[in-house]
Amino acid sequence: MTIPAPLFPGARVALVAPASAVPVEKLPPALDFVRSLGLEPVPYPSCFFANRDGYLAASDRQRSDDINAAFANPDIQGVWCIRGGYGAHRILPLLDPAVIRANPKWFGGYSDVTAILTFLNQDCGLECYHCTMPSTEPDADEFTLVWLKRALFGSLSGPLEHPPGQPLTALVPGMARGALCGGNLSLLAASLGTPWEIDTRGKVLFLEDIGEKTYRVDAMLTQLRNAGKFDQCAGVILGAWTDCVPEYPEKTLELPEIFAQLIAPAGKPTLMGFACGHALPTLALPLGRMCTLDASAGALRLDGC
Repeated sequence: MTIPAPLFPGARVALVAPASAVPVEKLPPALDFVRSLGLEPVPYPSCFFANRDGYLAASDRQRSDDINAAFANPDIQGVWCIRGGYGAHRILPLLDPAVIRANPKWFGGYSDVTAILTFLNQDCGLECYHCTMPSTEPDADEFTLVWLKRALFGSLSGPLEHPPGQPLTALVPGMARGALCGGNLSLLAASLGTPWEIDTRGKVLFLEDIGEKTYRVDAMLTQLRNAGKFDQCAGVILGAWTDCVPEYPEKTLELPEIFAQLIAPAGKPTLMGFACGHALPTLALPLGRMCTLDASAGALRLDGC
């Protein structure tokens, strides 16, 4: 796995929108957020609302061209997805792994960007970062900013410190070691049966989601279970499940019950309540990095970068 060079003050960072469009009023605050970190934002065409294609930021070709061009451009040091939304899976066939492998760079995002993060890990051998995005969290709290900066500037290693007041629970106790993988559950379930299917063999699988009814979370976890993803992984980290609520509260399974029924039987160390996903504060995760999960102690330690 190639670990990209960290960014530095003044680094030129391409902003791309591989999924949904950025509203006109949200672009200036996003650019200001990047500048506040000491970086120079370079918005690519997909970031401009005038280029949108319905609910997409731009055509499939434009969105993929932006990413390919940003990696190929020697004057760009990093590529940061400005937001998620919908549509990243559509551009996977148009991304150029040869260009990306020849020009490894820092790449970050989350949510719908999970499709691209998995592609970069598995098809390009590139470590990338599950982290907050400029248009989505321009007013991120101090905890989130600390861990974002560690991801940006190359000091994301060692034990991850969890925010106070957010309890962690061992669904399955024990220790696991492997490369981090995963992200948004909806995107990972959608990858099954495609050339870009998530590979969990010997890895520590991170999962999170937002706005899904509990029966939908059940259905997608069942897909992963039936595809052998929990049997094949080394361990599981369950992050934020923001607004994942039952459709009929009087007759439902709660999320911990669903996790116990679908994930725990594989017997892999599993930690619940991890502060990462569609919520603040949130940690940043280097996908592709080797790590050690101690579910019993509620601890995750990253290898050095």
